[in-house]
Amino acid sequence: MIQGILFFFIIVAGTLGELCISRAMKSIGEIHDFRPRSVLRFVGRALRLPWTLVGIALMTLGFFSLVGVLSIDEVSFVVPFSALNYVVGAAGARLLLRERISGRRLLGIATVVVGVTLVWWSKH
Repeated sequence: MIQGILFFFIIVAGTLGELCISRAMKSIGEIHDFRPRSVLRFVGRALRLPWTLVGIALMTLGFFSLVGVLSIDEVSFVVPFSALNYVVGAAGARLLLRERISGRRLLGIATVVVGVTLVWWSKH
């Protein structure tokens, strides 16, 4: 039971965190000047955005869930199974960020799902 909850947080919370960070960075724009002062200003602006803070919190939850599940299960199962974040990431990109997902990208994601299914079957 706890393993399922941890996997949920790895896949869903971690990926939603990445989507939040992406949303924040798109609202700030690209960084073109990599001098230390400019980079610090950019980071300061990013840290004032709620999307950034929520993203960091969700990614932290995902990370510590990964640490927790690695203490329970084998890495050769955990890492491939956590690749389901590609599915959640693509769905979130489409629904939350309004990104267009090409057919080739969907085929790649389907291939990952097949791989995860094979890994899951190997355990059961």
